[in-house]
Amino acid sequence: MIDHLRIWCQIREQVPWQDIRHGPDWPPAPVQAHRDGLTHQITTVDQARDPARARRLLAAYDQARADTASPLTFGLLAQWQQTILGVDDAPFRNGPAFAKAGREHYGLDPDTPALFDLCLAETEDPALPIASRAARAYLDICFFHPFPDGNARSALLALTFVLAKQNIVLDQVAPLTLQRPAHDPDGPQALANLVVTLIENTQRRSDSAPEPKPHRST
Repeated sequence: MIDHLRIWCQIREQVPWQDIRHGPDWPPAPVQAHRDGLTHQITTVDQARDPARARRLLAAYDQARADTASPLTFGLLAQWQQTILGVDDAPFRNGPAFAKAGREHYGLDPDTPALFDLCLAETEDPALPIASRAARAYLDICFFHPFPDGNARSALLALTFVLAKQNIVLDQVAPLTLQRPAHDPDGPQALANLVVTLIENTQRRSDSAPEPKPHRST
């Protein structure tokens, strides 16, 4: 059986993460949206699908926003995941995992949890563009698949968390939620460039938004 986690780990080392659209002073920080894109996604798409799920995801997002002074680790993800799923514990999976209706298989070796934490630690590497670090964390969670359930939600939360640590808030996140295959060698760089585009569009819309009218007391 093909182990798509091994394939991802091989591709991950070959992706030109540095070669995305960015300049020496990019992105302009802070990038503050006129609306919070993840909150909007949760209160529209997730709320319509399952109100209880949406409430839990909003609560986990509140936790993530409060944790931005901390590095991204499995332990931190697990705390959010407990809230996302409404459970008392969220350990690393104890067996192989499957996704995409069984088309992808992610193996488990004794060193898989430790390797996952090493990958998450790389989100702190200032030598890489922030969009690449956020995109790579998203894909790491998708393909390490650390939890039995809720990995897509965890991945999106982590991506927004990595950006928030640099004072970047996207005004839309829906384009990020498409399924991505582990074996696509061009997909990771494309995702990083998509994050760049979302940041640029957020900044443009924020700059062009009208100033709020001053409140007039009566």
